[in-house]
Amino acid sequence: MPKQAPEVRRRNFDEVALGYLAETAVQEAKRCLGCKKPKCVLGCPVEIDIPGFIQSIAQRDFVAGVRILKEKNCLPAVCGRVCPQEEQCEEICVLVKKGGQIAIGRLERFLADWEAGQGEPEMPQISAPTGRKVAVIGGGPAGLTVAGDLIKLGHHVTIFEALHKMGGVLVYGIPEFRLPKAIVQREIDYLKKMGVELVTDFVVGKTRTVDSLLEEYHAIFVGSGAGLPWFMNIPGENLNGVYSANEYLTRMNLMKGFQFPQFPTPIKDHSRVAVIGGGNVAMDCARTALRLGAEARIIYRRSRQELPARLEEIENAEEEGVIFDFLTLPIRYMGDENGWVRKIECLRMKLGEPDASGRRRPVPIEGSEFILPMDAVICAIGNSPNPLIAATTPGLEVGKRGNIVADEETGRTSKERVWAGGDVVTGAATVIQAMGAGRKAARSIHEYLSGL
Repeated sequence: MPKQAPEVRRRNFDEVALGYLAETAVQEAKRCLGCKKPKCVLGCPVEIDIPGFIQSIAQRDFVAGVRILKEKNCLPAVCGRVCPQEEQCEEICVLVKKGGQIAIGRLERFLADWEAGQGEPEMPQISAPTGRKVAVIGGGPAGLTVAGDLIKLGHHVTIFEALHKMGGVLVYGIPEFRLPKAIVQREIDYLKKMGVELVTDFVVGKTRTVDSLLEEYHAIFVGSGAGLPWFMNIPGENLNGVYSANEYLTRMNLMKGFQFPQFPTPIKDHSRVAVIGGGNVAMDCARTALRLGAEARIIYRRSRQELPARLEEIENAEEEGVIFDFLTLPIRYMGDENGWVRKIECLRMKLGEPDASGRRRPVPIEGSEFILPMDAVICAIGNSPNPLIAATTPGLEVGKRGNIVADEETGRTSKERVWAGGDVVTGAATVIQAMGAGRKAARSIHEYLSGL
């Protein structure tokens, strides 16, 4: 896929990948073998008819392709950009054996963008009203999927979102250069036109409790995500200039800090920024800091081979000039007399035997301590669910890390008439996994409502 040159994009927040032209998309689609038993569909958490929409592109029937996509996916423009297709549908494409699987995600993005260029989107058929009301807590990928599926079945759906914008991690977590917010808003507007009621600035557990909502709604889906950041619990984490990835990205993305003073969210001008971690969130933080003029580096305790981020994001970061310090572990942040972080003390690591994750365990090298000058640190090592909903909902079973316990196939929780899915159940995962959980929960909720 064509994209902005590294020396250009590292100084702007415009989208990096530029998308397929129609002719490129058609040529790529024609490579599909149209398997009688397509494995790619089995790798899709939301069960898209992948060969169907690709065949439509090959035949230049883009309208049919969009319809096929939207039968199963209410966020195709989003998924076409941020879904890790290379680990799911594309990974089990028959053509992998011949060294060149179909670019399924890029074709999905092409169709969604083509539709956006045609004006008003075609609306799906909505079933007659059932009189059943569903409350969805959280306007992220899982909640949006549940809402989209249930509204089409005739149920009244209201999404309650704690922040001032719908979208969850799509608007506060993923940078503009990877997922433009106008695209997210377009998908949300589509749900609104379908009849979904959207309520923002509504914190369930504070504004109202789950039990209170149960008095008004027949069923509730909790998709409130994993908004509680993890830290390393090392000396100096309370210094100024030490951020969680959640705070840093929320200020940049949702609150448009990168456009200050046009948007009133001031961001301190840092010259050396270290990001702790190796996932997609770490790449997002480092690439954001780089665009604001800082020297940005990733500090990761394993080697490049073990990085959990998507290969595409790692390569983009390398091309743009992000520095990688592999086999390195921060052990202390050091500050100045005014309480601002100024240095990081680190330890060199070596790789030992594989641990429970299947990756080789990092082992400290004794006596290898060294100092890096730094004026900002962003901790991007993971998140767990905010405890507010669990703490204010009697009878809701919660796991060790504060995650809501829910059935993997149905999303049912221990509390009657309450379902849950996405990061609030699994911990921080991918957009498409959250959407897959939303789809299963919507199916179960519909089955329950149909029996009332």
